[in-house]
Amino acid sequence: MGISANDLQSFRPYHPGELVKEELECREIKQKEFAKKFGLSYSALNEILNGKRPITTEFALVLEAALGINADLLVRMQTDYNMQVARKNNSLSEKLNQIKKIAAIL
Repeated sequence: MGISANDLQSFRPYHPGELVKEELECREIKQKEFAKKFGLSYSALNEILNGKRPITTEFALVLEAALGINADLLVRMQTDYNMQVARKNNSLSEKLNQIKKIAAIL
């Protein structure tokens, strides 16, 4: 018996910053050291690594240049994360259900 897409939605969304954080830890690179070396704001970097701020396209390109992590992958991960969070938003779900009801009448 296979896993359906609905089963997968129960997992906690994985922010791409977590991947970058793990990579820095594996390489034993301190966040402050990394931020300083590449002219980044430490607080912004820390927020990204802790999933409190999104990875922008520009930041993904910086990470690709600095760490070799594919920027396209990071941006796709961020989009997937955003969609998963939005789908779990109850007030948005209610609004979407109302829109579907209205659209069904049209």
